[in-house]
Amino acid sequence: MKATWNGVLIAESDDTVVVDGDHYFPESSVRREYLSFSNHRTNSPKGQAQYHSLLVNGEMNPDAVWSYPEPSEAAQALKGRMAFWKGVKVTE
Repeated sequence: MKATWNGVLIAESDDTVVVDGDHYFPESSVRREYLSFSNHRTNSPKGQAQYHSLLVNGEMNPDAVWSYPEPSEAAQALKGRMAFWKGVKVTE
């Protein structure tokens, strides 16, 4: 699977976990040079989601990446993984 935004490959992995239609990539497959800090947090049954923004070719995509650093018991498969939205294309 590949995650791209603004014409740039953000993540690529053959090892994604799909939950609720979202592909969660291993953190090691995400190109960290495109991640930018975000204070945004949300809570769900999966735990507290922590967000990052994307900064690619001078353009910012706020809160487009999320992860669960300490997922709930039921969502342990998401630990150490990141997912994308807000226009980030995830394709095979």
